[in-house]
Amino acid sequence: MSLTDQIPRSFGSEAELDDFMSAPSPELVRDLKSVPGDILILGVGGKMGPTLARMAKRAVPSKRVVAVARFSAAGLRQELEAHGIETIACDLLDAEAVKKLPRLENVVFMAGFKFGAQADPGQTWAMNVQVPATVADVFRTSRIVTFSTGCVYPFATVREGGSTEDVPPNPPGEYAITCFGRERMFEHYSKVHGTPGVLFRLNYAIDLRYGVLHDIAKNILDGKPIDVSMGHVNVIWQGDACSQALRCLAHCATPPLPINVSGPEILPVRWLAQELGRRLGKEPVIVGEEAERSWLTNTARAAQLFGYPKVPALTMLDWVADWQLAGGRSLGKPTKFEVRSGSY
Repeated sequence: MSLTDQIPRSFGSEAELDDFMSAPSPELVRDLKSVPGDILILGVGGKMGPTLARMAKRAVPSKRVVAVARFSAAGLRQELEAHGIETIACDLLDAEAVKKLPRLENVVFMAGFKFGAQADPGQTWAMNVQVPATVADVFRTSRIVTFSTGCVYPFATVREGGSTEDVPPNPPGEYAITCFGRERMFEHYSKVHGTPGVLFRLNYAIDLRYGVLHDIAKNILDGKPIDVSMGHVNVIWQGDACSQALRCLAHCATPPLPINVSGPEILPVRWLAQELGRRLGKEPVIVGEEAERSWLTNTARAAQLFGYPKVPALTMLDWVADWQLAGGRSLGKPTKFEVRSGSY
């Protein structure tokens, strides 16, 4: 199904969901055809990686799409290969193994370590700073789109409209600090080698099996409280986020260009809970009071480059509620969006 087709009212299975979510837009097809070379995806084993890999292959079937991960999750490697994606098992902490990977012209770097960062800071720094340094050096002749996070910015007020790319990073907490370290490694090696890139600062991709909306909806059904102290969020459909990430390959620059990616709206968490509660037929339990500042980003630059996301916020609310009421599967990976300390 193409995103130009009618957006479905609901999804009857995970296969339907994954098929829709990985559907390439005509704009993505155009942009990837304009970018010379094949595509290497490093760290494909996370929540977004399989969607992005499938989307890339569907957009440009003639190009090689090579997916790299440890592949500790059962069945993922076989699933990707069934869709025509080449796979390589590799521990990116092994610098010698990274050097043996194919030197493809386009790299999407998705590897990182978040949950458990506070308990294992050494692992956090190794994955989020050491590995990027290795990759940036090894793939010096490639274009590199680096997944980062809006958490590198300080909190912003709603009236400020969120942080633009011109706001100096000031990350709170070990995880966010190492994410900024990741960016700095790619910036350093870009300066040394002239490597073009994009720093893809993403806030809250939404899948029906995880994400901010999933977490709120699940808490409502379970009768658990929803903390609104992180009073506002930006969210974006995972398919839209993956599409924009791949389209960034056509916008790589030296030094790497930072691009904020999320939905254009700044959404109150209290309102999201009320809207989901209405759809689920259950009153949400709200606790806390909205702080003046939240992690918010201004996505005007992304909108100028890519247009607005295809899937609007109200549609995501409908889908998430329907999935929850139907007993759809959850990945069991809370976003912890309500955490303000930066400790995960």
